[in-house]
Amino acid sequence: MIKKRICLYMIGLFLLSLGVSFSIQADLGVSPVSSLAYAFALATGLSVGMMTVVANILFILIQIIISKRFDLRESSVQFIIAFLFGFFMDVTLFLVQLLPAPETLLVRWAYLVVSLFVVAFGLLGYFASKFPKMPYDELTFVISERFKMKVGKAKISSDLLNVCVAGIVCLIFIQSLGSVGIGTVIAAYFIGKILGWLIKHYQEHIVQWMNSGNERHPKKDKMTIAS
Repeated sequence: MIKKRICLYMIGLFLLSLGVSFSIQADLGVSPVSSLAYAFALATGLSVGMMTVVANILFILIQIIISKRFDLRESSVQFIIAFLFGFFMDVTLFLVQLLPAPETLLVRWAYLVVSLFVVAFGLLGYFASKFPKMPYDELTFVISERFKMKVGKAKISSDLLNVCVAGIVCLIFIQSLGSVGIGTVIAAYFIGKILGWLIKHYQEHIVQWMNSGNERHPKKDKMTIAS
């Protein structure tokens, strides 16, 4: 079962990065979770993957400050995940850039729609594997615990703050909103909706696949996924 979970986790992270890459190519604004990393990339001229690692290190530091607790093992695991996701970002962005450039508004919107579904599929696998979460997702739970907020409300708060900081970074360094746009708003709303639909139709099959051949745990697990 552990091999299947690892496989599902890696596929999930890859699809997440692929979806973000499609949204970058659409140039209508990226999802809140990647807005700061992309803003850093636009401001510095460095790769999106490298700036993804930098942004996630920042999220780890914020976790430590808010929780007033430092766990070397937990932080190290998050750093490894951030590095892996950053690597996937550069790989998938390279692959997406091999496709025809979206020169018309219609094609750009098509790329954006594709990104929504690819990210949602990535989240389905990423959460279903029940492996450690990326720093941004862990930060949401830290905020929820520290300020006694529901996870959903903490998620909205962290998304809004991330998007605002990303917008400010872009305005200062490139004199435009850059990573923030209508696509950011659409992603914030629709990815959760799409993920909910995917959970309803595919969650049971994924759990059955992970548990197949596992005689010690014949019963189905129920996945808990925060959208």
